[in-house]
Amino acid sequence: MALFKKRTTGKPGEWYYCLEHKKVEEGPECPAKNRFGPYASREEASHAMETAHERNLEWETDPRWHDAAGKDRTPEE
Repeated sequence: MALFKKRTTGKPGEWYYCLEHKKVEEGPECPAKNRFGPYASREEASHAMETAHERNLEWETDPRWHDAAGKDRTPEE
């Protein structure tokens, strides 16, 4: 008897974006390593790549991460 069952189907209303197939899925159809999510709606999941790009730009331009004095410390929230 297995201690942990592998979850093969998602819950209705959980939306993911599959990086491998480049499509929106309701419930996780693909492995976690290949998806972003969960998102609250299909629309939100369809914009996953844009959201990731925007967050990457925010991080790259955040002075708290790129100042010379603070290279060895993490930013305060």
